[in-house]
Amino acid sequence: MKIYLFEAEEWEKRTFETLEDKHDLVCVKDPLDEDNAGDFSDAEIISVFVHSDLNAAALENLPHLKAVATRSTGYDHIDVKACDERDILVSYVPTYGENTVASHTIGLLLNIAHRISDGVDRTRKGDFSNKGLRGFDVMDKTIGVIGASGNIGRYVVQMAKGIGMTVIGQDVKPDEAFAKESGFRYVDLETLCRESDVVTVHVPLNDKTKNLIDRDLFSKMKKGVVFLNTSRGGVVNERALLHALSEDRVAAAGLDVVSAEPAIREEAELIRIVIEDEERWGELLANETLLRMRNVYVTPHNAFNTKEAVQRILDVTLENIEGFLRNEPVNTVGG
Repeated sequence: MKIYLFEAEEWEKRTFETLEDKHDLVCVKDPLDEDNAGDFSDAEIISVFVHSDLNAAALENLPHLKAVATRSTGYDHIDVKACDERDILVSYVPTYGENTVASHTIGLLLNIAHRISDGVDRTRKGDFSNKGLRGFDVMDKTIGVIGASGNIGRYVVQMAKGIGMTVIGQDVKPDEAFAKESGFRYVDLETLCRESDVVTVHVPLNDKTKNLIDRDLFSKMKKGVVFLNTSRGGVVNERALLHALSEDRVAAAGLDVVSAEPAIREEAELIRIVIEDEERWGELLANETLLRMRNVYVTPHNAFNTKEAVQRILDVTLENIEGFLRNEPVNTVGG
């Protein structure tokens, strides 16, 4: 089998070296998309990360493809329907860094509460004044966890309780036993917005959650709320977030993901959007504005990125590929 690992460094290839006894394994640093897919037309198995765009056009240029193993929990960067139509198996990593992403979320909150990055920037310039750096206590504040029953949401609940916060949660599948054990209550989305001092989002991106956090929900939040998103950029209508920030409805935001992230990263995609895609151009302008606001703290989709979590991703991806090769697939999308 010809196997390609995209968005991968050579050191990552070591996890997959057992495959090299019987298969041809190639490591590629770049993401895979419709522009370069033709260069890998002999691929039979591919592994990608979230910056690849495996749309229908890209798949058409991979005529021998039999399996896609994404090294992520989310798989919205893959046209699953097109894969199904061609009997291409898609596997993912259902769990790997729940505590990792959750701790990054709490880290963003503490950074905002204590103005940590602002203070670091100031002292690096030789200014040791603390004027204008007054923060707030998170203890006894109410945090609303959207997606509280999910793998990451559960850790956020536990960590928030550990630093003395009051927790309320929302989920389409409430786990009352977990709520009782952890000492929080489930509420509906509007109630969560009204009662929370901090709102944090932990849901997958799909048709039901696209722009879930919109202008209407922001308008229901407490004035001065802190908003956090470490899930997917598309879950939040970022123009609505900008509006909420401009009205001081949202006092500060901590974001590890933005919807126009791939375009911001790739100059060619940026140019295409300016010319061809008016809706995406609006998203891009909103993203660029958010990046430059002093009360918005954006990290580069890095919440998952610890050495332990990355190794777990690689280990599960290897299991997924080996399972496919044995005709015993595991962690399949839709299966």
